[in-house]
Amino acid sequence: MINCAILDDSPIALEILTEYCKLVPSLNVLASLGDAVGAREKIAECDIGILYVDINMPVLSGIELVRTLTKRPQVIFTTAYSEFAVEAFELSACDYLLKPFSLDRFMVATDKAIRNISVSSLPSPSPDNFLFIRNERIIHRIDPDKILYLEASRNNTKVFTEDEMLVSTMHLSLIEKKLPGSGFQRVHRSFIVNTSKVTSLNSNRIFMKKDEVPLGENFKAAFVKAIGLDRL
Repeated sequence: MINCAILDDSPIALEILTEYCKLVPSLNVLASLGDAVGAREKIAECDIGILYVDINMPVLSGIELVRTLTKRPQVIFTTAYSEFAVEAFELSACDYLLKPFSLDRFMVATDKAIRNISVSSLPSPSPDNFLFIRNERIIHRIDPDKILYLEASRNNTKVFTEDEMLVSTMHLSLIEKKLPGSGFQRVHRSFIVNTSKVTSLNSNRIFMKKDEVPLGENFKAAFVKAIGLDRL
């Protein structure tokens, strides 16, 4: 069973989502809350696999709440406003449901979250140093040494290697956990690079053969340290 929590300041929305969740045999509704602060405490205390969260709420918005979570479940935003979609996906949201949404749309989002949870239990790089990533129903075996960089693309991740580009249905954050402990560095909220493939860089770009990726200001210091420099 996968524990889920529902957060919405609308009692009607809470009731609808709770009934929808009951239709999924593998889900257990552990908490149904109307207060973001209380939800944060519940998520910290319990093993929550999926969080259905509204965005516009008093005191603490759904997006602000997700930003504060150190133990982040699969997040499905549920809101009547489309303008927060980009910000939500920057937080690696599993999906973004626009109210009013149908049961079918809810099921699509929930199935995606369940798949992501099952993928996260895939083995980390095996002793022979291969990485396994999923693309729909196919699992690809990749040699991490051949990876140039990875790029988050909405719900997917593009993996650029020396030979090809693969699109994985796994989130960038999930693949990041499975990469070897050294050699890979997040350089932007949407990019991770293999530092051994870097050929040159400047204050805001990193170059690898014919490719280049942005160097985010918030990631610059850690990247510079990782490649053995004092500063740019």
